[in-house]
Amino acid sequence: MKESAQIALSHLRSHGAELELPVSDLAQRGVHVHVPAGAVPKDGPSAGITMTTALASLLSGRPVRADVAMTGEVSLTGRVLPIGGVKQKLLAAHRAGITTVLLSRRNEPDLDDVPESVRQELTVQLVGDVREVLELALESATIAAAA
Repeated sequence: MKESAQIALSHLRSHGAELELPVSDLAQRGVHVHVPAGAVPKDGPSAGITMTTALASLLSGRPVRADVAMTGEVSLTGRVLPIGGVKQKLLAAHRAGITTVLLSRRNEPDLDDVPESVRQELTVQLVGDVREVLELALESATIAAAA
């Protein structure tokens, strides 16, 4: 988790201008991401796009859509990398009432393991880059300004 947060922050610092985020604010402020020690242990990283989206939301003032879940690791260049446990994660999202899930394009073959009834009720958006994630996950600027 710590590595996912560090990569997310590094990516936003180096690509914030092209993502239209006020990253100059990061120079004057420290960022602390707290992940409770009681979290369920996992085999590998999968929170990179979630951490990146949370930080982009903070910087932009644009909230994350409430109907969206996401999983995938992010590289320093902004590529969305595949993760494990797709079936379990999509089943959990479905149980939680989520309607849209963002998932690495490279995880597309794993969708075959998800029951058809669940796949029909979810909109799975396959993404390859952080820019796509932020477009899909963050509320539009006009909605955020109205709120």
